[in-house]
Order: sequence, then C-alpha cells, then structure tokens
Amino acid sequence: MISTEGRVVYDEDMNLFRDQVRKFFDKELAPHLDAWEENGVVSREFWRACGEAGLLCPGVPAEYGGLGLDFRYNAVIDEELAYYGSSAGITLQSDIVADYIAHYGSEEQRQQWLPKMVSGEVITAIAMTEPGTGSDLQGVRTTARREGNEYVVNGSKTYITNGQNADLVIVVAKTDQNAGSKGISLILVEAGREGFKKGRNLDKIGQNSADTSELFFEDVRVPITNCLGEEGRGFAYLMNQLPQERLGIAVSAMGGAQRAFDEAVKFTKERKAFGQSVFDFQNTRFTLAALKAKLQAGWAHLDWCTARHLEKKLTAAEASAAKLFHTELQWEICDAALQLHGGAGYMNEYPIARLWRDARVQRIYGGTSEIMKEVVARTI
Repeated sequence: MISTEGRVVYDEDMNLFRDQVRKFFDKELAPHLDAWEENGVVSREFWRACGEAGLLCPGVPAEYGGLGLDFRYNAVIDEELAYYGSSAGITLQSDIVADYIAHYGSEEQRQQWLPKMVSGEVITAIAMTEPGTGSDLQGVRTTARREGNEYVVNGSKTYITNGQNADLVIVVAKTDQNAGSKGISLILVEAGREGFKKGRNLDKIGQNSADTSELFFEDVRVPITNCLGEEGRGFAYLMNQLPQERLGIAVSAMGGAQRAFDEAVKFTKERKAFGQSVFDFQNTRFTLAALKAKLQAGWAHLDWCTARHLEKKLTAAEASAAKLFHTELQWEICDAALQLHGGAGYMNEYPIARLWRDARVQRIYGGTSEIMKEVVARTI
C-alpha cells in the first residue's frame, strides 16, 4: 500500500479521497484486470463507472461538469491505478487531453467535449507519434490542408493510447509545411468521420489492456472550427503541456515501483529456502533496504515536483528530470523485485511479471530517457 505518512503535499481530505479511490478500484478494477489484459482493451463500462465516481478529469472546472480540483487529485488516481497494476488510459484523458481542451479550446469545444469526458461517455486520445518521427514532433508528416471552411487531413499515426476506444482524437498535423514548428496545429477529429480508420490494436510486450493503435487519415474532412486553439500554435501548446504530462508519468512510475517493492517483500517473507525465509538472507535484506532508501528519496522528490507544479513553477527541464529519474527507478525496482522472486518471477501468475513488463515502456513514451537527458543537459 502507498503510504501517505510524511507526504507534505497531501492533507486529510486528500487521504479520504485516496480511500475512496482504493475502494472503487477494489470493486470496479481489480476483478477485471486479467480479462482486460486478455482482451487487449479496458471496457467502456469501466470508463463510465469512473465518470460516475468522479475519477475522470477531476481538474475540469465545474461549469463543464468537473470538480475543479488541483493536480494532486489526478496524482492520487495515477498512483493508485499504477499500484493496482493497471494500464487503463484514464490517466491520458484526465492528465493530458482534458487540459488541452480546457486551456486552448473554444467555448463551444469545451461545452461539447469536456462534460462527456468527465462522465466517461467520450473517450479521447492524442495522436502525436508517427512511424518515422518518434520523439521528433517537428518532423510530423500528417497534414491538414485548408479547403474553404474545412481541413482535409491526410497521414498516419502509431502507438496511440486509447486508439481503439477513442471517440475523439487530437491530431498533431502540419497546416503549413514550410513554416517548421510554426506550421503545426492541433486538429480535433471525431471517430466516424469518413476516411478516418483505426488500424490494429498493437501487440505489445506489456500494458496489454491499454488499447494502443495505428490510426489512418485519408482525405478526412473536418470543419475549421475543429482546430484546437490558434492555427500554427500547436507546437507551442505541446511544449506548454509537457511538464504535466511528464510529471504524470513520473507519478505512475512511483506507484508501480512501490507495488513491485511490496510484492518482493511479501514473496521473500513467505518463500522458504534452506530452512529459512528468503527474506532472512542478508543479500535479500540489503537489496530491499537499498531499494527502500531509493523509494523514500523518490517519494520526497515527487512531492517536491508536485508542489512546484501546483505553484506553476515546474519547468520543462525539472519535469523531464523527474520522468527520467522516476521511470529509471521504477525499472530498477521492478527488475530487482522480479529477481528476488526467482523462477516464480518469470511466471505470469505472479503480479511482479506484469509490473515488470508494464514498466519497460515508461522509459520510452512521453519522451525517451535519452531525450530527457538532452532536455536537462541544455540547462547545465
């Protein structure tokens, strides 16, 4: 269990909220995890249940159906979801897409989409990555050519979280191919538009219940009012939102790391070898002690980052450093925890196997560890 003792950014109200989240996940998430992993997608019923429980987009203002809460509430949900070992895409909707629409959308767009995102009626995605671009957002080839009062969208995207379930996609596209980063815009494309096709639900190493997909756009026509914010400002919007996106990944990384550590403690205390518990061997206790020290430092740093973000002071470099540190720590702890399980750790019946698999992509999406180092290095 994630301990809140001594965590400076959380108060008693937050702890009560966390208890509600845990009870909800016990009932609505835990019993279905294996089925979702097998099916490769989280059910829409779960999304609607999250909406009814107030666990979707808690930061959306009340006038659009939300609770108007600060990022700490998102973080509680992110931590607990990761601790349960789930890769459900509700964090993408709450932490990323909702903020794009709330901050840059027109009043009409906010009224149309935010209430349905809060309720779980609408599931969203953001389509950045393309087969040939990866972390290089300036190199996107998807275009949105303006014809009269419409954009005509052409191109393809890949590795898109919520891709199969998505009712609405924010598409990163070039509206001016000769303007570099200033030619990038964010275009809202609704599922069902002629020419918009969802490809495969991709076969991944981990995070199997997250529907990660290819998306194809062939002469997809949308009204120019589907431009999110100003035309040509898309790249600036993406850069503005990166600190919260990367902080959210760091939050999830710590939740997953804590669960892996707890699984290792539980297993080594229960498993016997040579007449004693595996935990009683000095190597086991020293390994766990070192990991616990790193977790202690990690939680403290995460709370520092969260406090900075609440004050709107968290910089892109600080957020990148947080993603780098916490996702690398998650991998270290998951790998060490699996090793302490011995052969059992390689068996899918043990939670550590899923935690280990799911952790691997954390060092890749949202910006690879190598890109994070580059961002941080520029500030030295």
